[in-house]
Amino acid sequence: MHKRRVLLGAAVALPVAGWLARPSEIGGPHAPYFAKLSQALKDAGVAQATLVIDLPRLHANLAAIGAHAKTGMGLRAVLKSLPCLELMDEVAKAWASPRVMAFNAAQTGQLLSARPDRQVLLGKPFPVAAAAALLQALPREVGSGIEWLIDTPERLAQYRQLAEQRGQALRVNLELDVGLHRGGFEDHAELGAALQSLKTGSLKWQGFMGYDAHVAALPDALGMRAQAWKESQQRYQAAWRLANELLGPQRRDGLTLNTAGSPTFRLHDGKGVANEVSVGSAALLPLDFDKPLLADLQPAAFIATPVLKSWPQFRLPEGATWLSRLAQTWDRNQTRGLAIHGGHWLAEVASPEGVAASGLYGPSSNQQVMVASSKVDLKPDDHVFLRPRQSEAVLLQFGDLLVFDGQRISARWPVLPASA
Repeated sequence: MHKRRVLLGAAVALPVAGWLARPSEIGGPHAPYFAKLSQALKDAGVAQATLVIDLPRLHANLAAIGAHAKTGMGLRAVLKSLPCLELMDEVAKAWASPRVMAFNAAQTGQLLSARPDRQVLLGKPFPVAAAAALLQALPREVGSGIEWLIDTPERLAQYRQLAEQRGQALRVNLELDVGLHRGGFEDHAELGAALQSLKTGSLKWQGFMGYDAHVAALPDALGMRAQAWKESQQRYQAAWRLANELLGPQRRDGLTLNTAGSPTFRLHDGKGVANEVSVGSAALLPLDFDKPLLADLQPAAFIATPVLKSWPQFRLPEGATWLSRLAQTWDRNQTRGLAIHGGHWLAEVASPEGVAASGLYGPSSNQQVMVASSKVDLKPDDHVFLRPRQSEAVLLQFGDLLVFDGQRISARWPVLPASA
């Protein structure tokens, strides 16, 4: 009898516990910030999916990032993360810096054709054919200012040949593997040979670039992050010592000694070898950059898209409708259905709370089906706001960026043509 009572109790308790473990119902109207932004878009007659830049938030972020220059570290804006000339102009003005890091030939050419005074360091090595085409397209004096990133002895030889063929001196920056293990010089013999070869000839050594993104990605557990940081600094210091041994005493302020990115730039306090950091995404703070070191920054870019259709009850297509009823019984946040203009972006819903893409219906770039609880009262032409996970690809998907000045849509900024 005792065993029967135990089994009966379990038979009752387990379903009750499971029922109590259901997701709680969430949702409601837009937060005041997004309600104001939605009204500004409607007042401007915007009726399609678009990407909005919050100008006051952008300026506040740029000021907070710019304060890092007090450590003695220069700031270099990352073009791939902010692929819009007007946006890059805002950064250059806020940081009083013409320095840019570029990542593909198309964007480099577009930037330098429009802003020939910008000082470009490449953030990844280009195939020599891409470098040749870019140099051919740019005025000679502009192309001569580019710092080409070199990661191997073989690429160094290719660029030397290109410089000789063109009869043009080229600046080169040597990529260091400071622990990320995504390429660059790691072997000291190879690095030494590369530095020795730059004593003479048509290639001019301009400095080092050591990207340390892995430091922020590693957990604190077992001291992994601290150890990675220590090793990255030691690798950079060893390369610097080698350069001074082989080329004679070098002045840090005469070279480009680049490091970091948005997640790690605040780790660099000017006491190491590097003299500048690259920052791009932090200016807009997309979702993937919610990091403790960036906690004082605010999201400044949002996708705004109209609701096209709204249903009081979410239903899967015929043949699977029963599954949507089952899902709603378990999760009340799948009660309502919505279809938005566009979708399947690298982004997550920011407002209203409780709206989410339907995992049962599947993704769509045309009319993404969303679900929500009955607490969400969105009607056709209302907005759903999403926060991009990153900026570098997402900003190129909507045409002109719309600029929100805190009250209204006050400008449209063209983005650069799409490129990989």
